[in-house]
Amino acid sequence: MKKVLSNTPPEVGATLQKLRLDRGLTLEDLSRTAGVSKSMLSQIEREKANPTIAVAWRLANALGVTMAELLSSEVPQQDVIRLLESHETPTLSGEHAGYVLRILGPMDLAGKYEWYELMLAPGGSLVSNPHDPGTSEHLTVLQGSVEIEVDNTRKKVKVGATARYEADKSHAIRNTGKTEAKALMVVIHR
Repeated sequence: MKKVLSNTPPEVGATLQKLRLDRGLTLEDLSRTAGVSKSMLSQIEREKANPTIAVAWRLANALGVTMAELLSSEVPQQDVIRLLESHETPTLSGEHAGYVLRILGPMDLAGKYEWYELMLAPGGSLVSNPHDPGTSEHLTVLQGSVEIEVDNTRKKVKVGATARYEADKSHAIRNTGKTEAKALMVVIHR
């Protein structure tokens, strides 16, 4: 018996919305993490648009699911142990600024607790505007050294040391060394 394929694309809107809401994410949270516009996400969820393969891939990675799970009308239960391979970890690249930021924390905690792996090329920097009031960052250097600047105050942070600082002020992390620097960063929103 020949299998008949449907001529209509899968309706992923309801699945996308359920996955997003199950993780406690707003459209804005998912937009920021996946690199997909908020209006596009809204259109997909309302079945007004279908995602391209590239957009579906970004959304699946941001939500921590496979593309098959995202494109399915059935949302399966989470595995007891959910493994994200390296290539599945959402990554923000600031090539012009010399940094790569890998999003290690689950999306359902975004806006509360976030953790990242930060890699800075020599001379690279991650410069941030003030976050919401009460936000703090905790940065542990794993390789190389970095300079932290908060409100025009600077401190050098070497391998193994942790800097804790208020992130509701203008702040920057810079690699002033000659080799790549790597750090783990935890952001706590109050």
